[in-house]
Amino acid sequence: MNKTLIVFYSLFGNTENLALEIAIQTDGALRELIPDNNYSFDYNTAAKEVRNQISRGFCPKLICGNEPIADCETIFIGSPNWFKTLAPQVLSFLRAHDFAGKIVIPFCTHGGGGFGQIENDIARECPKSNILSGIAVNGTAQSKEVTKWLETIGYR
Repeated sequence: MNKTLIVFYSLFGNTENLALEIAIQTDGALRELIPDNNYSFDYNTAAKEVRNQISRGFCPKLICGNEPIADCETIFIGSPNWFKTLAPQVLSFLRAHDFAGKIVIPFCTHGGGGFGQIENDIARECPKSNILSGIAVNGTAQSKEVTKWLETIGYR
């Protein structure tokens, strides 16, 4: 059991790009979380939909990405920072699995809000895991930035 998994949800591509860079540098397997219903492609409408879901604690059904994680030792979990918290799709994934004994490493993309409460939210959902320091990227990640972070947390 030494498999590394990079799980992410991305609406506009920034979190996906960061996940891809992490996968390249860790030789981990990528897993995109795809909900049964997509958001509007209009940013303002999507933001209203997301805010409503977050305020209700809604966890959408995932049609892809919710496969078992039993064979994974290290799981990078990525989300955009939406209103200082996780995307509802990521919360769905976290609540569907047991992370006991696993290494969990958060990452997020944002437009200026950093991690917000994302690291705390992941820690709350994965209380029996070993959570390492994550990376919060404003916009698009540079490979040197990811390399430095992985070295800092002792992954490389």
